[in-house]
Amino acid sequence: MNKASGLVVVAIACGAGWFFFQNYRIEGLEGLKVVPRNAAATTNASGGGGVGAGMLASNRTVPIARGGKTIRIASFNIQVFGRSKMEKPHVVARLAQIVRQYDVVAIQEIRSLDQSILPQFIDQVNAAGRHYDYVIGPRLGRTDSKEQYAFIYDAASIEIDRSQLYTIDDPADALHREPLVAWFRVRGPQPDQAFTFTLVAVHTDPDEVDTEINVMDDVLRAVRGDGRGEDDVILLGDFNTDERNLGELGAVSGLTAAVTGMMTNTRGTASYDNLYFTLPATSEFTGRGGVHDFVREFNLSIDEALEISDHLPVWGEFSIYEGGVPGKVATVPADVR
Repeated sequence: MNKASGLVVVAIACGAGWFFFQNYRIEGLEGLKVVPRNAAATTNASGGGGVGAGMLASNRTVPIARGGKTIRIASFNIQVFGRSKMEKPHVVARLAQIVRQYDVVAIQEIRSLDQSILPQFIDQVNAAGRHYDYVIGPRLGRTDSKEQYAFIYDAASIEIDRSQLYTIDDPADALHREPLVAWFRVRGPQPDQAFTFTLVAVHTDPDEVDTEINVMDDVLRAVRGDGRGEDDVILLGDFNTDERNLGELGAVSGLTAAVTGMMTNTRGTASYDNLYFTLPATSEFTGRGGVHDFVREFNLSIDEALEISDHLPVWGEFSIYEGGVPGKVATVPADVR
């Protein structure tokens, strides 16, 4: 694998720490391994407690709100998401309206040094009487222009295991922005029957996409083999390439794209964003996915749309039940909240 020999998955967990990530080593994945990593938390979320290095989340308790038998998972590159965007109320209102249509949204390109940006945005999302929460990763990048990943999720329909959040460690510097990994479970069904899944947020470097895309298959295998027994691993984000040009990632058996043959940038000229997972492992996928065209939704000019982002959100729909049917026993983490 190109540049993959040094890729190491490191768990950055809060609390007392997880035995596996301190003691377990993955063999047989071309040098990929899991090792412990100690670092201090660097950011705070509204109302939150510690989650791990650079990742904190609030712990709000909300009633289960479940309408229907599916959830929608989305990815959205909110171009240069920072203070200047938050100071445009009409832009924030539309971003909040977009997020409210999904159960989980992976966010890329949070650029601001101001760590109050995301809590303020979540407050705007919840101003409509909702119960969204978030986790955010560390600032990443080789230059002064660093970015953060985040997952925004509806706490009324989804719960997250904060003890098992981690980021991908990359001592060989194969990736410009190492993916952020989080483990979720649907609320509503019996816990042992609810759909559990891992999301891996990705934003490849457009200047190095040919190299970085050839590392994503190693990331996928390492996360699937990290000892939790979770087979539903979804890579989602801005890959800066389409589903036909995935290099070694595209050679993974059963790899499936939630979005095919559709432009995902706001100008309608390129396909960069997607959700990738394997079948039949993630049989919870209903076959429905698409691009959220907020240009038409809000009847915007191209200039008005670009104030929001130069990317459109992409999404996939999944059953709330493990295996896609009631009664199948799910892999359940020890501490989901």
